[in-house]
Amino acid sequence: MGDISLRRRLVPTIETEVYEVILGDEHLMSSLFTVAEIALADLGLAAVDGAGPLDVVVGGLGLGYTAGAALADPRVGSVHVVDALPDVIRWHREGVLSLSPPLAQDDRCHLVEGDFFAMVADGRAFGDAAPDPVHAVLLDVDHTPRHVLHPSHAPFYEVDGLTRLRDRLHPDGVFALWSDTAPDDDFVAAVETVFGNCDVHDVPFPNPHTGGEARNAVIVARLTRATGPTDR
Repeated sequence: MGDISLRRRLVPTIETEVYEVILGDEHLMSSLFTVAEIALADLGLAAVDGAGPLDVVVGGLGLGYTAGAALADPRVGSVHVVDALPDVIRWHREGVLSLSPPLAQDDRCHLVEGDFFAMVADGRAFGDAAPDPVHAVLLDVDHTPRHVLHPSHAPFYEVDGLTRLRDRLHPDGVFALWSDTAPDDDFVAAVETVFGNCDVHDVPFPNPHTGGEARNAVIVARLTRATGPTDR
């Protein structure tokens, strides 16, 4: 998908040091904008019933804010974070990033090198000894369901791909997705076809570069027993 790089720089106008992940020409993530990444975990797990322990899969590691927010939920028993880029996993394991507390020091957190989309398509486990089914899948890889980092990701966002993911969830499990912008009507319809529901949350956050406000979206779908797979 291109060369991956981690950049640390000072933003003089706000006197703040930031970390940025760049993939080829794509700006993937900045530590200056983490509200929506955290909201992905908070909104997704808020939709999961039960006291736990919950098994969670996070698609996309990045700077680790979604996984960190998931681990902050006391109900969570395990988090398997799947990322296709080995360098990103290495940054976390070597402590290059400033995330506190570090993901690699939490025994519940498992960093898995692999292609999340291929794992869903092929029915492969989300890592060695990863639970299956799981209670929640939190996905933050592509910019939007239509603006993907690689063409191989696109089938996941259609009915067949979402159905394969649905079958990896517990009854009443949750699928949540970060998107740079609100999803189009066709994607919402696909999610509703598979899950029976689709809640689109508008997530505003301050943009210190402009002095104004920016917005992302978090899409949450909760599996119901009427639409989901048979209890396992």
